[in-house]
Order: sequence, then C-alpha cells, then structure tokens
Amino acid sequence: MSNGTGEQAASALDHSDVTPLLTPATLERVRQGVEAARHPEVRRHIQEALEEIGAIAEGKPDPRVSGSFRRWVMRRWLKALFHIQIENPEYIPKESVVLVGNHLGHIDPFLLLAVVPPTPYYYILGDARTLYNQSWKRWLAGWAGGVIPLERWWKEELAVIAAAKAGQDDLQPLANDIEQHVPNGSSIQQLRQIDESVQAILKRGDSLLLFPEGRLGSQEGQLHLPLKRGTVIYAIRSGVPIVPVALIGTQNLYFRKTLTVRFGKPLPLGQSKRPKRQEIDAALAQVEQALLALLPAQYQEPAGIKLFQGWLNHLFW
Repeated sequence: MSNGTGEQAASALDHSDVTPLLTPATLERVRQGVEAARHPEVRRHIQEALEEIGAIAEGKPDPRVSGSFRRWVMRRWLKALFHIQIENPEYIPKESVVLVGNHLGHIDPFLLLAVVPPTPYYYILGDARTLYNQSWKRWLAGWAGGVIPLERWWKEELAVIAAAKAGQDDLQPLANDIEQHVPNGSSIQQLRQIDESVQAILKRGDSLLLFPEGRLGSQEGQLHLPLKRGTVIYAIRSGVPIVPVALIGTQNLYFRKTLTVRFGKPLPLGQSKRPKRQEIDAALAQVEQALLALLPAQYQEPAGIKLFQGWLNHLFW
C-alpha cells in the first residue's frame, strides 16, 4: 500500500513484533479473544462504530456525547476507585493533536479521557475486541461515541496459527477458530474508511488518542518496540503535533492505588502529504525517545494491602 489512503491504519496493524510465548495464560487470552470476536453484541457495536466513522469521512456529524459530560463521568467513576496524579499539566494539549501513550492495561484510554480537556474532542483508535469485550465497555463506548475500532489478529493469535502449522496438533482447533471467526485486519475498504475518518477528525480540529505499541506492554517502565509507523504518519500528514504521555501504575490495579499520568512536551513534526520513509523513521525515533524519557527508570509496585485487586484487574481486562 502506498503513502495514500489506508497506510496509516495498515501501519497500525503491522505484525512485525517478536512472537509471544504460548503460556497457559496467553492461550486463555486467545480463547477469550475468539469468544469476543464471535459475540453478537461485540459485532453489533463494531459495525455501529464503523458506520459512525464512515459518516465522519463523508463530512457528516457523528453522534457523540458532550466532551465535558464524558470527562465528568470518567473522572467521577475513576476517582471513586483510584487516586489520579497528573504531572506536567502545562503540557496538556488544548489544540488538535495526536496523543500517544504507553499501554499497560485496558483502563488506559478511560484514564486519559478523564484528564484531557473536553475540547478538542478525543477519538480513541484502538483494538475493537478489547474496547467491546465486556458489557460495561460496550455500554460506555456506545454511549460516549468517539471510538475508531481496529479489527486485527493479535500477536498471540498469530503465534497460535504458526505453532499449529508447525505441527502442534493440540492448537489446530484454536487456530481454525481464529482463522474462521476473527477478522485479520486486511480489509482494504475498512482501512481506507479509518484513514479518511482520521484525516477528517484532525482537519476539523478534533484530536486522536492512540497507543503506538500496538499491544499491552509487559512491564511497567518499558515500551514494547518497535512502535507502529502509523502513529507519526497520521500526525505528519495532518500537520498536527504529537503529545507523548506516560501512564504509570496501570498494569496492576487495586482500590485507591495512585495512577500517574505524566505529560511530555509537544513534538511538532511539520506537515507532508506524502512523508518519506526516512522522515517517518526519524519522527518515530523522536516519539520513542520522548516516551522513554517520561517513563520511570525503576518502577516499584507499592507495598501493602491491595484491596479488590483481582476484581479490578478483571473489570479492566
């Protein structure tokens, strides 16, 4: 695919990372992911979200709740469960940007929506199944709007398929389920729709929230590399700055834990309708360094009693 329509979304789906180990926990996550892909309510919400962003690409207004009301709900809800600490608030963007953060847990987008301004309005570009895999997420995302769902095979699913093809017969039924029931992210029409919608969103002065690792990180204070190229392509083609943000403490949750949101300086990347590979790689290196500088060098999980740890981690699965 060229630098034209769809490249950003395609970059967000690239599968070049290291193959994950197929532990029992990994296989259970894959089974849950397949179950989510087959769930009729998940399919319905994905289709409705795609129809809404299709309207954006056509220049039509999309249904969405007030940014102020959305932030108020997120704040009230999360502050009832956790302490939220904001660092470097002077860098919180007040203009159209691509906001990029490290990704440790499924609470991350909700946490960011609780702290960013209601204007410009933030759209979440994220994995469809993890955005809709629980009933409360489907209700919240459907009520608030502003979701751009990516349908794709997870790295864990690719590892299952590869292992089955390599002769691990016990994984063949699961591999068959993945191939039959999980969209692999290769739909050119859907990629084009996402690309056009993102460009329209940024052009009209709204913002985009995404996680350039393309998956959950495995450890606090670290990034899962390489970052996805689509992160910077969106920003360069639209001419909006990237604002890095570090999320600290969101991998393991418990009641009243302090979750830190640390903003970084905006990264102006200039504008180019057809950015060259060298320009993209240089910009991506800037983003990587900015995120690494914001993350804690040595994260220490707080000691003490961790109330409702299992329940909260499951709630935000």
